[in-house]
Amino acid sequence: MRRRAIDFRSLPVAVWRVLKLPRLWYALGLGPVVGGLILLLTTTGRKTGVTRVTPLQYEEQDGVIYVASARGQQADWFRNILANPRVEIRVKARRFHGQAEPIADPSRIADFLEMRLKRRPRMMGAMLRGEGLPAKPDRKQLEQFAGKIAVVAIRPCEEEAAR
Repeated sequence: MRRRAIDFRSLPVAVWRVLKLPRLWYALGLGPVVGGLILLLTTTGRKTGVTRVTPLQYEEQDGVIYVASARGQQADWFRNILANPRVEIRVKARRFHGQAEPIADPSRIADFLEMRLKRRPRMMGAMLRGEGLPAKPDRKQLEQFAGKIAVVAIRPCEEEAAR
């Protein structure tokens, strides 16, 4: 039986609102519990200038935080970063400002996907199968898939990195 690919970009708005439940968890002081998988990203609205908080899964490597959007470059938080790359991160019990850098190179995005596959094989395998890929795709498949997602590297601001 062939599995049908799920297009995460076309999920109804109601589903995306439910996925924002981690904001409540952080507000209740559960950041250290859920923060191993989910952070809160605060961006500035590109049109309104109002701050927007988005819960996202992340990976951290060498002090850099990586986040991705299954909705690709259509995600509002990603478009806000393009307009203003200064962000605030809340992860576990930490809160800091950072500079966001969108990553366009398919090779770097594939590196991110390989890191996620290594750290979270079951979850990533399920997500990739939902996109029509095998649970353990090869490098070429990851680089082809890279064009469908948006990845951002966030580096803590210098004054906060020194703390």
